[in-house]
Amino acid sequence: QLQLVESGGGLVQPGDSLTLSCTDPGFPLNAYPIGWFRQAPGKEREEVSCISSSGDRADYADSVKDRFTISRDNAKNTVTLQMNSLKPEDTAVYYCAATSYVQFMCVIRDFGSWGQGIQVTVSS
Repeated sequence: QLQLVESGGGLVQPGDSLTLSCTDPGFPLNAYPIGWFRQAPGKEREEVSCISSSGDRADYADSVKDRFTISRDNAKNTVTLQMNSLKPEDTAVYYCAATSYVQFMCVIRDFGSWGQGIQVTVSS
């Protein structure tokens, strides 16, 4: 059973960058598409970005396109979300999740294994 762990969150100022990482200390992720999702206070959880198991496909929400980059290093068993030009509206708890669907959609309902989440706060 997957046990995803997120790291790299914190408090940054608008315009700064932050890198989130997702791994499973005891299970290989190379067979699983991985997604990043977020939930801001008082709002529903939303999709941010997803990547296929091989890394040859990456999807992004319009709100983060051209600012965020998802990547994976299967040798290191890690999926990374590089977040640049951060805005206050990016403030949320960020979750990584895995799906067993090969033909997945980057939507919450397709992802069944979730990490605990990590806080990202963008504020001056």
